[in-house]
Amino acid sequence: MRNYNFCSGPAALPEPVLRQAQEELLDWRGMGASVMEVSHRSAEFDAVAKQAEADLRELMAIPANYKVLFLHGGASHQFGMVPLNLLGGAKTSCDILDTGIWSEKAVAEAKRYGGVNTVKALVQRDGLFAISEPASWKLDSNAAYVHYTPNETIGGVEYHFIPETGGVPLVADMSSNILSRPIDIEKFGLIYAGAQKNIGPSGLTVVVVREDLLDQALPFIPSMYRYKTHAEHGSLVNTAPTFAWYLAGLVFQWLKAEGGVAALGERNARKAQKLYDYIDASGFYSNPIHPSCRSRMNIPFRLADESLNKAFLVESEAAGLMALAGHRSVGGMRASIYNAMPEAGVDALIDFMREFARVNG
Repeated sequence: MRNYNFCSGPAALPEPVLRQAQEELLDWRGMGASVMEVSHRSAEFDAVAKQAEADLRELMAIPANYKVLFLHGGASHQFGMVPLNLLGGAKTSCDILDTGIWSEKAVAEAKRYGGVNTVKALVQRDGLFAISEPASWKLDSNAAYVHYTPNETIGGVEYHFIPETGGVPLVADMSSNILSRPIDIEKFGLIYAGAQKNIGPSGLTVVVVREDLLDQALPFIPSMYRYKTHAEHGSLVNTAPTFAWYLAGLVFQWLKAEGGVAALGERNARKAQKLYDYIDASGFYSNPIHPSCRSRMNIPFRLADESLNKAFLVESEAAGLMALAGHRSVGGMRASIYNAMPEAGVDALIDFMREFARVNG
């Protein structure tokens, strides 16, 4: 029996996707070879690439004036690629909304290539972490772009609104909440996401970028770091991460079969609310995030008696509930409940938490 995997990434993949990949592993489409062994220049893989892009465009309602790129690496590469590609025009500084560790990494990298106005957007409200009121943000109307992290995977803070930037291009690191709910793409200049949470396996990053931003790169940027290079070559400048791209395509097809992003958004809201409701009512567990900005994807929680942490992790693992330890920088526990986590997995976690609290409370 498969365990319920609550890892923040690499995260669980939908079981139907894994089964299809398993069936096709040795003989893909009757070719007598794995998709991993097929040339990225072949007509067969070209069809996979085009279908994956078409499905993602459909799922996210991506307009024609946006390029969709399937790139090597992870989202951390984009902390450098974004400023390299967007700070080379007349505007040479950016605004970054800081709500946690991943935002801070984006700040540190952007400072290597231009000016950065760091907006501290994480505050304490009623003793809990919260996003500050947008009216308090001091944004620069002459910035090249505004960057934010809609969902902070480690801290468990999520924006439930899209920031207004007054026409300045909005850039979002959606690694941990892409495809988890409907969004209006036209409010963004650029979106990027590491695949290993809601898209597929690690090693692939998806970038959605508005075409008018492709000519804003710094002059010294290496060609392989230039979005325009990849856009002009259909993300096939060099050997692509073909297996990860293929699996992402299967995930997109699974999402469509499940009813699309709107249906998944409703399911995700229901899963998260169920877990938060139990934590809040338990008296044994607590969540440090204000209800106004609690993440639907990554739910941190603490035990009232933290000397029980080790026992909780050992017993939850034995119960088939994997990877519930919080990030090393914050401790405690964390349940990542991305698209592939079924509602039954959340129910199983709550049942375990309830019994653990009964025995140890």
